[in-house]
Amino acid sequence: MVLRVGVVGCGAIGTEICNAIDSKEELGMELKLLIDNHPERIEALVTKLSKRPAITISGSKDLTASLDAVDLLIECASQEAVREFVIPALNAGKDVMILSVGALICYEGLFDEIVRIARRNSCRVYIPSGAIAGIDGLKSGAIGGIHTVELTTRKPPQGFEGNKYVKEQGIVLSRIDKEQILFVGSAREAVKHFPENVNVAASLSIAGIGPESTKVKIVADPGATENVHEIEVIGEFGRMFVRVENVPSPSNPRTSHLAALSAIATLKGIAYPLRIGT
Repeated sequence: MVLRVGVVGCGAIGTEICNAIDSKEELGMELKLLIDNHPERIEALVTKLSKRPAITISGSKDLTASLDAVDLLIECASQEAVREFVIPALNAGKDVMILSVGALICYEGLFDEIVRIARRNSCRVYIPSGAIAGIDGLKSGAIGGIHTVELTTRKPPQGFEGNKYVKEQGIVLSRIDKEQILFVGSAREAVKHFPENVNVAASLSIAGIGPESTKVKIVADPGATENVHEIEVIGEFGRMFVRVENVPSPSNPRTSHLAALSAIATLKGIAYPLRIGT
């Protein structure tokens, strides 16, 4: 059985996901629906595919009718897109994958609403690990009890270009000539101020001890050539330390290449009968 897929967002990650669905026959999936608020992005992506999706729409105006064509809707657009597209998809009985996972801890009640609708309609909600490792260990440790979870994210200054919080703090990224801490606080605050950069903080908090207790430090480092995430977890199981040095996405330095690969690996997990890991 071929799984019919829709993708919301035709940016860097959406493009990689669509290319994988289009080219990897072993996934057993067909791209049926593309959604983006910018029609030119849709057309730019379509030119890279061997087969044009049956439906392309801008915005959510025609979403309800379009959902009939898919079994799985993948959101990789923005935090706002989670409520705009994921909720209707779940209400229509469709499985979903959420990449803008920060929305689940930014918008009050959204996480519980998604879980409630998914349970009612027997839907699956997939959240890829993203640009980090260690989620399996964190989930396992949470069964026995976790005391602290701390995430330190370190990126080149240009990886924070366009960030509103950085501008409001009067930080001039081009003038940073040594390692500078941009933010220290909870995962909820981090995702609110850095939605383009630290969805990993949201994933960690959901898998572990929650968005208020998960601590985050964000660092701009002009000496960094990679996006680095360091995770320290202490619990009844002992101590876990994970460091991931990510290559930035070739088309978007604000995100890591591993984020797109994680989503594609999740698709492979859906298609493959053997499941490895927690």
